[in-house]
This record gives sequence, structure tokens and C-alpha cells, in this order.
Amino acid sequence: MNKTILSVAALLGFLTVAIGAFGAHGLEKLVAADDLATFETGVKYQMYHTLVLLFLGIVPVLTEKTKKTLFYLFLSGIILFSGSIYGLATNELSSFNFKSIGFVTPIGGTLLLIGWGIMFYKFIKLKTK
Repeated sequence: MNKTILSVAALLGFLTVAIGAFGAHGLEKLVAADDLATFETGVKYQMYHTLVLLFLGIVPVLTEKTKKTLFYLFLSGIILFSGSIYGLATNELSSFNFKSIGFVTPIGGTLLLIGWGIMFYKFIKLKTK
């Protein structure tokens, strides 16, 4: 599982930099300043949680079951939260109305919060030597 988590984290890191560069250099003249700021929020949260996945892939104190649960929560949260933010921020550039699926943004955020909550709980329950 660690190899999968680390590989996906590396891919997400690559994509985060690419998406961030696209936002900074490609969208600057195409969307409003507020939309660009929204897009940047999606990039920030994607990177924050990509770093969490890297940490998850190397931390030795969590069980494989916990790592798997956290991996899927964080990955799904990134896709739903950041992905929907990217769509909403670039809505004017698309024929698809991303506002119609804007409800997935808080679902993604909730998945990220659940992941953090589980991680906190598991760390609190660790036995100290």
C-alpha cells in the first residue's frame, strides 16, 4: 500500500504544479480575478493533501487498513474538492455548467475533514513506549 500511496502522491504533486502553472500563466487573462483566486485555493488544498499522502506513505505507526482508509478519503476529497473548484473557477470557459455540480465541493471537504479526524484519533490512540 505504501508504494501505491507514494506513487499517487508523486503523480498528484506533479499535477498540482502543472495545474498551478496553468492557473498562473494560462488563466490570468481568461477569468476574473476572483475566479483565479478560487482556482488557486483548489491548487493549495490539492498540494496540502498531496503532502499528507506523502507523509501517510512513510509513517510506520499506522496499520495498513488505516492507511488504506485515509488514502481513499484524502484522494476522493482532493478529486471532489479541488476538482470541483477548478471547474467552478473556469465555468465561464466551458460549455458545461459546473455550478450544477457545485454540491460536490463540500462533500470533498467533508471527506478531507473525516480523514484528518481519523488520523488524529489514530495518533491519539498510539501506545507510547
